[in-house]
Amino acid sequence: MRNRVQLSGTLTEREALRYTPAGIAMLGARLSHRSETTEAGQARQLEFDVALRFAGAIAARADRLQLGASILVDGFLAPRRRQSKSLVVHVTEFAPASASGGEPT
Repeated sequence: MRNRVQLSGTLTEREALRYTPAGIAMLGARLSHRSETTEAGQARQLEFDVALRFAGAIAARADRLQLGASILVDGFLAPRRRQSKSLVVHVTEFAPASASGGEPT
């Protein structure tokens, strides 16, 4: 089974960098996404916010992002908490968003 997410958008919130008891860096954030797609042959405007979670070395990198930065994230969906139905994107890589829509490096 596959579980992969790739989104671009604007960083609208960023929590303070914190560390788990095991010493793993963690950072929560929010991404605002706007795009247009086609569904059933009709143009559809999409506008939504999504929760992001960065863990490990990537969290320290994300902590340097400025609010309002346009970024492209790769990651996977997981429940916010163990028994939760709410989802969050766990970011495995990110890069500045470019007009060409290139892959994160």
